[in-house]
Amino acid sequence: MTDPHPDEPRWKHDGVRVIKGDQLDPNTAQTPGMFRQAAINHARVGAQKIWAGTVTIEPDAKTGVHHHGALESVIFVLRGKARMRWGERLEFVAEAGPGDFIFVPPYVPHQEINADPGAPLECVLVRSDNEAVVVNIPDIEPVEKPETVLWIDPIHRHPA
Repeated sequence: MTDPHPDEPRWKHDGVRVIKGDQLDPNTAQTPGMFRQAAINHARVGAQKIWAGTVTIEPDAKTGVHHHGALESVIFVLRGKARMRWGERLEFVAEAGPGDFIFVPPYVPHQEINADPGAPLECVLVRSDNEAVVVNIPDIEPVEKPETVLWIDPIHRHPA
């Protein structure tokens, strides 16, 4: 396909993109009990260094212990109650509610939990790269084990 404006800088016609909330892409890694949708990634907008989207986490759902390698993650809580556990045995805990941001540094072993047994947790998720880096850590004995839902999909393998 030829550029209809070859004499102008590309950003003038292909610079800012608006992704409507009802046009998010569910064609991303999914986890039982969690529903992710991509808004910004390489496939959708050509992003080179960032991924952004939404996640809805069912009541009582928990991930297995994992980290995201060198990636940084930011989670913004829209609705619900998030609980994060982290550390060598997940001995640290923090909770976040609507309007709160959560920052997860590179290589930090952690577990995400919907702390409300009666309502979904809705968040916006931003990662510092397009790669879906997940390193499961099955040999950690967490303070609070995954119960209702384990994080299992083609990227996130069962910890056993």
